[in-house]
Amino acid sequence: MKRILFVGFGPLGRRIVADLVERAVGVVAGVVDTAPALAGTPVQHTVPGADHRLHVLPSLDAVDDWDQVDAAVVSTASDIPSCAPTYRELLRRGKAVVGTCEELVYPWLRHVALAEELDDLAKRHGGRLLGTGVNPGFLMDAFPAFLTGVTKTVRSISCFRVQDASARRIPFQKKIGVGLDDAQFAARVRDGSLKHVGLGESLHFIAHYTGVRIERWEEDIAPVHADRDMVSGMGVVPVGRVSGVRQTARGYADERPVIHMEFQASIGQRDPHDRVVIEGDPRLDVTIAGGVHGDTATSALVLNAVPRVLAASPGLHTMATLPAPMHHAAGPL
Repeated sequence: MKRILFVGFGPLGRRIVADLVERAVGVVAGVVDTAPALAGTPVQHTVPGADHRLHVLPSLDAVDDWDQVDAAVVSTASDIPSCAPTYRELLRRGKAVVGTCEELVYPWLRHVALAEELDDLAKRHGGRLLGTGVNPGFLMDAFPAFLTGVTKTVRSISCFRVQDASARRIPFQKKIGVGLDDAQFAARVRDGSLKHVGLGESLHFIAHYTGVRIERWEEDIAPVHADRDMVSGMGVVPVGRVSGVRQTARGYADERPVIHMEFQASIGQRDPHDRVVIEGDPRLDVTIAGGVHGDTATSALVLNAVPRVLAASPGLHTMATLPAPMHHAAGPL
């Protein structure tokens, strides 16, 4: 079985560790988290099926046997600059790395120099790096790009992700502004702490890999308001307060929208779904009724991607440069 080091033991990291243990598709080689309150705590306290000898390590420096690590899963931050020191350390050791950092899904949009540095570092030391997740990483980028494989022509691509965030983890509900008033929402949008990270990356991923030409692009964000009293992970959200976020991005060619992205996540959302519409020959309109649960799917996708990354050539990869991850019904990754 592959031995996986987990860096980041917040709600998502814990979910991925628990799923690895439950699926018995690998071995937890170690868990690292820099939060002082977690250092030294038994992993088993949070993940009951984990090895009782495992304790949360405070840093990568505390990993005492790198030969026992085949791959690493990093679930710490959404921006590449914050994650880069961790990626550098792992790549210098020649490790295969799967990161949930949203910007890493298509890093050339905002961090060209960092992307080139990480790619070069991985190639020099035999490491591999992939950014993925359910969104960005699959539903609004890799999935629609793969769907174009059955088209002769493509005129435009539209992606919609409409989520009921009621069942999502509390950090996600906070990230989309649940419970805020309009002034608080606007302030957090201005300081950059409230938004779905990765919509622009998804748009440019699609444009790059399908060849759909875009000359300019834009993005906007607005609150979704509760139309009734609702219950969130932080308590009651009264009518009129923010229940979530609606974010759109559009890419244009000859002033015509050729890629349209629409993301909406709010508690109590009616008719959640994921949908891709490709105007082309043939026309495709694919809807997943009820939508895909983000936490469950992200964990599954990360673990299912590990074998693909391990088998890849050294360097920085995307979901379009590797064979598509697939579920493993039984046996080790």
